[in-house]
Amino acid sequence: MSAVDSVGPEAVPQLQAQVEQIIAEAKKQGASACEVAVSVEQGLSTSVRQGEVETVEFNRDQGFGITLYVGQRKGSASTSASGDAAIRETVAAALAIAKHASEDEAAGLADAALMARELPQLDLYHAWAISPEQAIEQALRCEAAAFAADKRVKNADGTTLNTHQGCRVYGNSHGFIAGYASTRHSLSCVMIAEDGGQMQRDYWYDVNRQGELLADAAGIGRRAAQRAVSRLGARPVPTCEVPVLFSAELATGLFGHFLAAISGGNLYRKSSFLEGALGQQLFPDWLTLDERPHIPRALGSAAFDGDGLATYAKPFIEGGELVSYVLGTYSGRKLGMPSTANAGGVHNLFVSHGAEDQQALLKRMGRGLLVTELMGQGLNMVTGDYSRGAGGFWVENGEIQFPVQEVTIAGNLRDMFKQIVAVGNDLELRSNIRTGSVLIEKMTVAGS
Repeated sequence: MSAVDSVGPEAVPQLQAQVEQIIAEAKKQGASACEVAVSVEQGLSTSVRQGEVETVEFNRDQGFGITLYVGQRKGSASTSASGDAAIRETVAAALAIAKHASEDEAAGLADAALMARELPQLDLYHAWAISPEQAIEQALRCEAAAFAADKRVKNADGTTLNTHQGCRVYGNSHGFIAGYASTRHSLSCVMIAEDGGQMQRDYWYDVNRQGELLADAAGIGRRAAQRAVSRLGARPVPTCEVPVLFSAELATGLFGHFLAAISGGNLYRKSSFLEGALGQQLFPDWLTLDERPHIPRALGSAAFDGDGLATYAKPFIEGGELVSYVLGTYSGRKLGMPSTANAGGVHNLFVSHGAEDQQALLKRMGRGLLVTELMGQGLNMVTGDYSRGAGGFWVENGEIQFPVQEVTIAGNLRDMFKQIVAVGNDLELRSNIRTGSVLIEKMTVAGS
């Protein structure tokens, strides 16, 4: 297995040849079936702080992971080494693990007839010809704009530009083999504001498949500064039960918890509060959650899942009702259900929304808490109990009054999902989950 020259689309044939070589070696050593993922990736990361360059890092990685089966016994191994000896040793290691593993009726490749046939071109690869010097210049411009935005911005906690490109190929002993190249570029800025003895930090960022389409560096810096300054003077509020509005970038986490609760692994282990919820009304009847995996250039797009099955558009919630779990081949077999082509997760989840922006949702809320920061994990997946440290803004008469810190918001996700009053049109586009701000009828806010 020789080193791959490129990380772009032209690397796909080379990586496919490596997959074929690894599968042939696995069969030769006695595996009854196997699957392989190989990848090569490289990236540049530059960070600056207080006008000085902190880091410039270039990375390049190549490696493969193999899962093979001896009957119903499974073994996995991976390596970053290349070369024929590395292939032989890694296959032998996986085989040794398989021989010691216990039999598992659900183990094995997906059915050969279900393998993806025609794969759409999703336009995920856009190399960015940016030099380390240009990356540093952009990061410095971003930070300088943040400092210039407000004199209360006294310190910086790092501005980072990342550019990443890679190529991945998956294949298995059914003869399925496919791959794609992709890119991901981002710019983030974290600033610290200070006034009256209080310090507050906040951030802003953007991410895109195409580096040239990232938001303007100075604009990102100014937004980070404004957010940090807006938090000055934050204080707790007395404990109360009020409506809570999650800003769009935090609302993605709410739906991320939902996806985890309906994912096969948590369901077959009986560690989800939504076990057995298929067909139940979980959300208001106007709400739909659906997956759209084939959007060109979107951050979550994929033509096939981790088992080699073709991805397809489908709803998980329709009219508020749970109509599908999130299943790969293995978890589907454990539950006695077919795969939903979601081995490895969901690709581009869309949350239905209304015509109101965040300002209109504040008006609708009247009195309550706008949450713009969450801390800690605070979710019991078995019961759905939710409790997180939070920061944000107190709202009276539909208007922001003052910043809030050191409070905890609590509820149960089942109740929270049912009590979604509205989803805003201020869509978060930097995530695999596209949602606007989410207004929940009531939660407990524990403060002073």
